[in-house]
Amino acid sequence: MFYQFYEMNHAALQPARAYADAVKLFCSNPLNPLSSTPWGRSIAAAAELFERTTRRYGKPAFGLPQTTVDGNLVAVEEKVVWSRPFCNLLHFGRDLPAGRRPDPKLLIVAPMSGHYATLLRGTVEAMLPHAEVYITDWTDARMVPVSEGKFDLDDYVDYVIDMLHALGPDTHVVAVCQPSVPVLAAVAVMEARGDRFAPSSMTLMGGPIDTRRNPTAVNLLAEEKGIDWFRDHVIMQVPWPAPGFSRDVYPGFLQLSGFMGMNLDRHLIAHKDFFMHLVKNDGDGADKHRDFYDEYLAVMDLTAEFYLQTVDTVFVRHLLPKGQMRHRDMLVDPGVIRNVALLTVEGEKDDISGLGQTEAAHDLCVSIPQSMRQHYVQPSVGHYGVFNGSRFRAEIAPRIVDFIARHGRQSRARPQPRLVRTSKA
Repeated sequence: MFYQFYEMNHAALQPARAYADAVKLFCSNPLNPLSSTPWGRSIAAAAELFERTTRRYGKPAFGLPQTTVDGNLVAVEEKVVWSRPFCNLLHFGRDLPAGRRPDPKLLIVAPMSGHYATLLRGTVEAMLPHAEVYITDWTDARMVPVSEGKFDLDDYVDYVIDMLHALGPDTHVVAVCQPSVPVLAAVAVMEARGDRFAPSSMTLMGGPIDTRRNPTAVNLLAEEKGIDWFRDHVIMQVPWPAPGFSRDVYPGFLQLSGFMGMNLDRHLIAHKDFFMHLVKNDGDGADKHRDFYDEYLAVMDLTAEFYLQTVDTVFVRHLLPKGQMRHRDMLVDPGVIRNVALLTVEGEKDDISGLGQTEAAHDLCVSIPQSMRQHYVQPSVGHYGVFNGSRFRAEIAPRIVDFIARHGRQSRARPQPRLVRTSKA
């Protein structure tokens, strides 16, 4: 009933949101003399703050119409190239000159942890000048009818394998946060089967490979509560009239409240600063706040079976590092991976995936030659900074580009290229 109560409250506030929006428009209209006074701007700021903190944020757009390749500005077209009920595979096609040597194919596996794939907009933007970029665009579970069936961690692994098959050989895969475990499992399964479509390299970024190492508050909560607590307290049914009516889900608003609760003081200060930016008519500061929170507050539901299986496998029983994880009827053994290069990236101040949790992949992938593996810790960044922001563009993205260039199957015999810097500092 909690989900229904949440929906009822959201609907009940709709008239108040409409009134607040009208007040904001009235008090900020240039034809209104009050709009140029601190009092008028304060009323408009309060109205906008109320409307923004009570609305439901829709799925954002990637908004990447162009990029720079070889020093030239080229158009980018976003297109769905593979589709299943719970995911679309997006390709950011670049308008490149005919006959140009093709760039590496890069599959970015976005986290299915409450936010949309657009959270990785900066990751995609940084890679576009150097690769044919594809990204998993996971579907909000509340929008998938029950008739489409269930989706769990095993299905996630199958989706990754199917996408690698669709993209063909010599593809590189990057997993950001949560997908690190299913991507590593998918690669292990493919190597064990002798699958020729196994990727040339995998990059795992801020992922919970072994959450027993340097556990964070998120990890400790999962171990303390146990899987039964999560099943009893956070799994709810999608209310009518959403397309996924009666589907069991982990609601996105619960995940968001958990994330915000971890840094509540920071979010409160950010909203206070937003109010002051509006009162002072500081458009740049207000726009930065809007851009960040339009993305951060847009959340999606996860299927109950996927969420519970992930919590149990990764955070409660630690099955992958213990060598006990199974994909359907097959034991997942990272030790069979021999031909896929491995890069792991961590943030020094990551409070979601603690330092060392992603590096643990190297201890599991014992058969990968030393020349095909690399680990990097980015100083002074938290979880978000591992895949976005200025330090990502300046320090992490060039290392990924360099690693991919060195470990493509067509490139391994060539001299190693120099470290490539992205266009943004």
